[in-house]
Amino acid sequence: MDVDEIDLAIIKELSENARKAFSEIADKLKLSDVAVIKRVRKLESDGVIRRYALIVDPAKIGYKKISFTGINVRPEKLFEIVATLKAKDYVKYLAITSGDHELIAVIWARDGEELQRIHQEILSIEGVLNIYPAILADIVKAEQYV
Repeated sequence: MDVDEIDLAIIKELSENARKAFSEIADKLKLSDVAVIKRVRKLESDGVIRRYALIVDPAKIGYKKISFTGINVRPEKLFEIVATLKAKDYVKYLAITSGDHELIAVIWARDGEELQRIHQEILSIEGVLNIYPAILADIVKAEQYV
């Protein structure tokens, strides 16, 4: 599917607030409500818009420590480790990468002690070679990225 400038403008509006009324988007972009609805439905059916999500501030629901953790694994264990980590409630994002680490996990913990326990648990998974946690200090920009 080809995404044009109008589609990108609609995506921008929805990324700021996924509950924004189509009529409000239409007014801003000088389109009809029907045109916006048709474009959004097309973006959804083509998989450009994959889902609408609620974004929560982890600290406000008790998660004071967030870690972006690089995980190095034995290649033959990669998919087994991915399956194990996907099942963990504390893993909020997991990606296979081609960078310095085979996996990147975003982990939420209630405090430093829990985060340390989680990292030790990950290290104990068969096939995990090492972990490289980066503890979140502050968010200076946040946009939906996947």
